[in-house]
Amino acid sequence: MSALKMLGIALIVLGALGLVYGSFTYTKETHDAKLGPIELSVKDKETVNIPVWAGVGAIVAGAALLFVRK
Repeated sequence: MSALKMLGIALIVLGALGLVYGSFTYTKETHDAKLGPIELSVKDKETVNIPVWAGVGAIVAGAALLFVRK
């Protein structure tokens, strides 16, 4: 299997996941202050929205890569 076909399959899978889930969240930990043995930290929950056009575009690009002939 060539690298282009593997990339095409990966784009199709990622595009489909983007359409199904629509967004993903992650926790970002920031260290604000260290005062001796005391450490103050803040955990921020960030949400990234995946636009529909990005998911569809990834699926179309992946399908195009699968059907490319050398």
